[in-house]
Amino acid sequence: MKDLLRVKKPGRLQRLAIELVDFLSNASEVAIEHFGVHGSIALGMSTDQSDIDLTVYGHENFRRLEASVNGLVSDGELNHTLFNGAEPSTRSHMLFKGKPFIFNAVRTTNEIVNTYGSFRCKVVSPVSFRCRITADEDAVFRPAIYKISDYEPLNQKSQLEQHNTPKTVVAMIGLHRNIARNGDIIKVHGILEEVEELSSGKTSFQVVVGSGTSENEYIVRSHG
Repeated sequence: MKDLLRVKKPGRLQRLAIELVDFLSNASEVAIEHFGVHGSIALGMSTDQSDIDLTVYGHENFRRLEASVNGLVSDGELNHTLFNGAEPSTRSHMLFKGKPFIFNAVRTTNEIVNTYGSFRCKVVSPVSFRCRITADEDAVFRPAIYKISDYEPLNQKSQLEQHNTPKTVVAMIGLHRNIARNGDIIKVHGILEEVEELSSGKTSFQVVVGSGTSENEYIVRSHG
């Protein structure tokens, strides 16, 4: 974003991106320095047909922006748009002056808690189940991490013992970010993994959606 603001003769899409960030910053009271621009604009490859891809740094900033955008939609100042022909569950695909844009969250430095290579993951088996979300703070990032409880298998193969029942669902697919909140019930089909913390030897279990082993993995909100 800082680089974009330094451009002496910004193009039409660059000007619109600057105007959009200024508009969203004022509406949400999230400072401009907490915004970023990625995609074709950041790469210098944008055309008049390109979308505007925005980043918001930090969970709290994202939630403030999200609440502000919902209010702007209610007031008719912004509009939702379709994504791949379907209304997005994340509600972060928008239109600004006729131009599609999307906003996603990225961790701040202080929000990075894991170091690459600290854990060893071992595939156990595919599982299908229903569960309740107990924490959604990390669901806005990628991977999206949902803490869960009340594991309920949807088939015989997904029956588990207490010791290997997952407490976390990790979604590698962008469309599964921020699709459910605390207390929501979701249905999941993914890969059960055993996770070993190498420094302590402690193990836990998680389910990965978007493992790359199947195109049938999913997270959907359940209404019963």
